[in-house]
Amino acid sequence: MKKLILAGLVLTIGFAPAFAIGQTTGGAGAPEREQAEEKVLVGQVQSVDESGTQLTLKDGTTLLTPPGSRLRPGVLGEGMLVVAMYREENGDKILTRLSLGQRVPAPAPPEEAPKKF
Repeated sequence: MKKLILAGLVLTIGFAPAFAIGQTTGGAGAPEREQAEEKVLVGQVQSVDESGTQLTLKDGTTLLTPPGSRLRPGVLGEGMLVVAMYREENGDKILTRLSLGQRVPAPAPPEEAPKKF
């Protein structure tokens, strides 16, 4: 009985890479199509449109949510640091993942800056 279980485990482990390769290439009979390369971008939020489907960073980069998805209202604020993963499709940057950082503190005005003694 133990030998049968061990043989099954060895077969399963041996075929695991083939299953992984089959999934990444679309499997047998699936048409070959290139997937857009996922890219990473780090930036500060400038604005989120009212519909929650478009995020603009301070450097002018515009990121769009995938069709049917929206950003949660109030989660992203101006100046917040984000790490965005996206794919380019038809010239648009489509978000695939978004990680939130912290707000970048604004520099204190000169009159309120701490004084050194």
